[in-house]
Amino acid sequence: MAKDRSQRDEYTTPLRRLLLGIVVLCLLGIFLVWRIDSPRVERFRAQVVDTVVPSMEWAMVPVTALVNLSRDFQSYQRLSEQNQELRSELRLMRAWKEAALQLEQENARLLDLNNVRLDPRLTYVTGVVMADSGSPFRQSVLLNVGERDGIMDGWATMDGIGVVGRISGVGPDTARVILMTDASSVIPATIQPSGQTALIAGDNTSAPAVEFLENRELVRPGDRVVTSGDGGVFPGGLLIGQITVDPGGRLRVRLSADFERLEFLRVLRYQSAPPITDSGDIVGPRRPEASLTPQEVNDG
Repeated sequence: MAKDRSQRDEYTTPLRRLLLGIVVLCLLGIFLVWRIDSPRVERFRAQVVDTVVPSMEWAMVPVTALVNLSRDFQSYQRLSEQNQELRSELRLMRAWKEAALQLEQENARLLDLNNVRLDPRLTYVTGVVMADSGSPFRQSVLLNVGERDGIMDGWATMDGIGVVGRISGVGPDTARVILMTDASSVIPATIQPSGQTALIAGDNTSAPAVEFLENRELVRPGDRVVTSGDGGVFPGGLLIGQITVDPGGRLRVRLSADFERLEFLRVLRYQSAPPITDSGDIVGPRRPEASLTPQEVNDG
């Protein structure tokens, strides 16, 4: 084996030297041709460049691809950084939006309820929520307005945005409000825009149930729910909330009033229309009574 290796070295060593010499001579020739300042050599160089450079485009393809890949990677990094910045700004904007909505609701309540204990001759009286007098089975609050402010049983209460409940129990200086979420609360309502009528029944949850609906197919989540005014319980057109669907498929109402922050309540002074007992006055004047003749009197 050592002999075979020595024989191969005898043949390859001169060949390597020859190839190295040829390469050196070629490089030296290229250097000389490139350095000689002669018109003839210049034309030769131009011909070589015109011949070799166009045919070398294939060799630049990997280099171009690597350059484009590097640029794309840098662009991806910039896009990723911009995406993170936009996500941070979006979270910040959502926080500002939530704060703005809360301030808007509070501003609406304060604008509507800025006068506490208004003159009873006005359309509503505003009171401050003194305490939560409810329990797991009875949901109610106390107001600091009562009989001396003209408060009466059955009147509707609002927080400036939506219906909260109704007056149930009036004292000289306080009144108790049964909330819409209470199990004893049932309010006639109209669902817009379909015009379907229903009853909004509390069940001690934050979203009262929709009962006795005429046609459920016409009702969609997000529909607006307002009081109908039927039965003279509440004035018509008061905002209650929006339709939603619970996991069991039952229609409920997401109340517009903020029950977590009840600070002021507006008691609406509402007198329902008196019942009509004599329908004859509507049709026309009362018919005069028939007079009896003397003969009819004698016969009687």
